Amino acid sequence: MGVLMKCILFLLLSGVFIFISWDSLTRPRSHGFYRFYAWEFMLGLFLLNVFYWFKNPLAPHQLLSWALLVLSAVVALCGFLQLRRMGKADSRRDDASLVHFEKTTVLVASGVYRYIRHPMYCSLVLLTWGIFFKRLSPAGLALAIAATFFLLLAVLCEEEENVRYFGEPYREYMKRTKRFIPFLF
Repeated sequence: MGVLMKCILFLLLSGVFIFISWDSLTRPRSHGFYRFYAWEFMLGLFLLNVFYWFKNPLAPHQLLSWALLVLSAVVALCGFLQLRRMGKADSRRDDASLVHFEKTTVLVASGVYRYIRHPMYCSLVLLTWGIFFKRLSPAGLALAIAATFFLLLAVLCEEEENVRYFGEPYREYMKRTKRFIPFLF
C-alpha cells in the first residue's frame, strides 16, 4: 500500500467518521466532537504502522502491542454488552450527538462499569497504544499522544453530559469509580 493509497483510505474512512459524527461536529462541547478527532489521529497512526503489523512478531514491543490490542477488544466487548443489556437505550433520549447504543436511560454501574466509568474509551486508549507499539516512531508517538488527549477531552465532556442527564446518581457514581484504570485513574 503506497502513500497515495493510504491517503485515499484516510479520506474514505474520514468520510465515514464525519458521517457518524455529523451532529457532534456542530457541537464543539459534545463528547462526539472530540471523539471524532481522536478517531482521526488513531486512523493516521494505524495507516502509519499498517506495514509493521506482523513484522518481527516476537519482539517485546510487538508482544506488548498484541496484549494491549487483545485487552482493548475485551474491554470494548464487556462495556458494549453491559450497556446494551442494562442501559435501556431509547432513541427518544434527546441528544443528537449520541449514537443509538449511547442513548442509555439507566445508569449502568455493574460489570466493568463497577470499576471504570468509560470502558469504551478505555478500549480506544488501549487500541491507540496497541497500534503505536507495532512500530515505535516519533510520528507515531505524536499521533498516539494526540489521540489520547482527544479521548480524554471526550470523556470529560461525556461526564458533563452524564451529570446533566443522570444528575446526583452520576455524581455519586463518579466518587466510587475511576475513569480508565480501576483503582488508579
